[in-house]
Amino acid sequence: MRITTQTISRLKGERPIVAVTAYDAVMAGYADAAGVDLILVGDSVGTTQLGYDSTVPVTLDMMVHHTAAVARVKPKALVVADIPFAIAHDDFSALLSACRRLMQEAGAEAVKIEGDASMAPAIARLTNAGIPVWGHIGLLPQNFHQLGGYRKFGRNQAEKSSLLADALAFQEANCFAVLCEMVNPKVTAAITEELKVPLIGIGSGVDCDGQILVSNDMLGLNSGYIPSFVKQYAKLGDQARKAFAAYADDVRNRKFPS
Repeated sequence: MRITTQTISRLKGERPIVAVTAYDAVMAGYADAAGVDLILVGDSVGTTQLGYDSTVPVTLDMMVHHTAAVARVKPKALVVADIPFAIAHDDFSALLSACRRLMQEAGAEAVKIEGDASMAPAIARLTNAGIPVWGHIGLLPQNFHQLGGYRKFGRNQAEKSSLLADALAFQEANCFAVLCEMVNPKVTAAITEELKVPLIGIGSGVDCDGQILVSNDMLGLNSGYIPSFVKQYAKLGDQARKAFAAYADDVRNRKFPS
């Protein structure tokens, strides 16, 4: 049975939601075969696959390309695509056009939008138009240059109140779920209790309605910075390096082809 946005919303209070990122058909197929609930085609493709230092350079055309690759697998998991840098803050017609491309052209079933309560009116217009939206609060990677780096949020009462207001505004705008990134776990627990829709966390503690990880991080395929909250379930990068080295050695020593 296919998982829909309604399925994700109903899982709150039933069992934790399992979500991962994927950027191509192969990885999406593996994740779907494992039975994950949600596959996010994140703009993290910029840092994990394309060699950028942040998600900012990722364009809509790139997101359409990678989302289409994931959607071609026809996974049972819900496929969600990121709205890339600055588009959500453009005029509404540009935002609507981006959503249309990601859903009609690429095959996404929902979109994810980073922001705060100020984004709620635009999100409400999207959901009224039949476009499912996953809101993203806390650390917003698209604000990398403004933040001057990555940090934890919810460090004081003012930040806690602001995060809760953002989450409630997204819920009021009919987001089917909210993503909470790099937020103090005590704050996350409080927000989870307040929300009627699922709060899915990344680097925000265990008291969420579900968790998401970047697939490259959890598989050990990222040669750069690995966030401290990540659990590496494999070290495929090490295996790949050893395989390439063995191949090179065999070729140079005329052991391959045999």
